[in-house]
Amino acid sequence: QPIAIDDLLAYLIAALDVPLEESQVFEIGGADQVSYGDLMREYARQRGLRRAMIRVPVLTPRLSSLWLGLVTPIYARVGRKLIESIKHPTVVRDTAALDVFPVRPRGMPEAIAAALRNEEREFAESRWYDSFSSGGEARSWAGVRFRNRLVDSRSQWVEVSPEEAFTPIRRIGGATGWYAYDWLWRLRGFLDLLVGGVGVRRGRPDLDDEIHVGDALDFWRVEAYEPGRLLRLHAEMKLPGRAWLEFEVLPEGGGATIRQTALYDPVGLFGLAYWYLIYPLHHLVFSGMLKNIARAAVAGRRDVTPETL
Repeated sequence: QPIAIDDLLAYLIAALDVPLEESQVFEIGGADQVSYGDLMREYARQRGLRRAMIRVPVLTPRLSSLWLGLVTPIYARVGRKLIESIKHPTVVRDTAALDVFPVRPRGMPEAIAAALRNEEREFAESRWYDSFSSGGEARSWAGVRFRNRLVDSRSQWVEVSPEEAFTPIRRIGGATGWYAYDWLWRLRGFLDLLVGGVGVRRGRPDLDDEIHVGDALDFWRVEAYEPGRLLRLHAEMKLPGRAWLEFEVLPEGGGATIRQTALYDPVGLFGLAYWYLIYPLHHLVFSGMLKNIARAAVAGRRDVTPETL
């Protein structure tokens, strides 16, 4: 009988004001009694995933917990505790909490929807690199998995001011191009058009105009923008998932560090396969892009062509 974390916190806060003459134990739970299969099916429905449930009579919870990390983004130790816990029933037998506390727990579908909304909000408001660093990963990756998302993050220091380092980033897209392998970007745009996407025909605002949240940059949309510091783009091309590309410039050591982060949120196994199959191309494009952005910042040029790689 799973309970939403927000409802659990509401119970704990309300407990401060409950007048009791002696200690008492209250059983709390959500509005629905469900199986683990019900939980997974509802989560898959809300995430737009297709999942087949196959019953196996001989696989024990402990054996299941050992390979859980191979097929889900759950950390192995956490997954092991979750799987092993299914041996214990967690159904409310005494409903006294509903009479004592002014809390009406939500149902399982509403709890999952709220959890997904909270994750999206925290994701949008966070500085990605800080989140990745706090996860204990190395500071330089080549396609690391962070929770259920895949990350390619790289950085380069340049001996220019942060404002000068950000100038080529502000001019990205449209006639300027993407600073590396523009023919691959055009090919990706053409393939996007073939499957009903937006392609690269939209271009970008005039180079002399300031970028604003909501502007289109080819097949990207500006999701966050801080002049001289941050540009975050959300992909509008057809993908088996969602993708973002972020550029951040920070002052460091008499110059500036340009951090470029590509983040991908796959949907299903096909989404994962897509990332890994094209990652060699991503590595070429993203490494060349950062290198040429740094060159353009140092040289003060308006754009750098792929031939300068």
